[in-house]
Amino acid sequence: MKQLFYISVSTVISILMITGCSPTSEQIATYVSEASTSTAKAWTPTEVASNTPTFTPTSTATSTITPTDTPTLTETMIPTETPTPSLTPTPTITLTPTFELPTFTVKEQAHCRYGPAKAYLHAGDLYPGDTGKVWGVDKMRRPWLYVKMDKYKYPCYVAKSVIDVLGDLSTIVAAPPLYLPKSTLYGPIQRVDASRKGDEVTVQWEKVRMTEDDDRGYFIEGWFCQNGAYFWSAVAIPNQFETTYTFKDESGCAFPSSAKIYVVEKHGYTAPVDIPWPTP
Repeated sequence: MKQLFYISVSTVISILMITGCSPTSEQIATYVSEASTSTAKAWTPTEVASNTPTFTPTSTATSTITPTDTPTLTETMIPTETPTPSLTPTPTITLTPTFELPTFTVKEQAHCRYGPAKAYLHAGDLYPGDTGKVWGVDKMRRPWLYVKMDKYKYPCYVAKSVIDVLGDLSTIVAAPPLYLPKSTLYGPIQRVDASRKGDEVTVQWEKVRMTEDDDRGYFIEGWFCQNGAYFWSAVAIPNQFETTYTFKDESGCAFPSSAKIYVVEKHGYTAPVDIPWPTP
């Protein structure tokens, strides 16, 4: 349509010139104005001058908010995802083998005693076929074992020679410190002396009166030196009337000899009394 406007104006001017009419400037302006007006009536609303930018309106999208469904109480309370619990490694348990104590069977009639020697009080009778377990080994007195008889509630000592052992005694620990039952009926010895004559030491003490039923005499234990060796020994004096005993004790040991004496009745031992031991 812009091209049509320019042709119409030129045509008008050409016609005027051909006809020999030289139009004046006022006439040209009038023709142009009338042509422009006529042409403008034929323009569509979208036609504009060549140097005028054309603005074409674009539709602007309007955001439409779509309401979301409001969850019901039940939907809210139910989680959409179930959390997977993390697994905690379970430690591997290493089983420790159960230690089995050696067992034994009594093979001949004997005594179980309160200490590891025949000089100690009788603690219980043993008969062939009686059974028990070995709880300890007396390291200094290896022929004696610290045992728990199946038929007694208390432990005691038994000579290894009178039982048959099933098991390894080398795995057994040492016997506990010696415990002697206490006497509450009689007091300890009040006077005791010792004298030496060469390698012999004679011990003498004051008699303690006991009933015939209770009387178990006296008990002496100590460390003595013989042949250059330091060793332990125990002696039982059978009754209350014997009040002297002689030991062999030599010189030449790294430690001095020593001993102590008890009064013994059938229920137990009185407190020990140290014997003043003479040096070689």
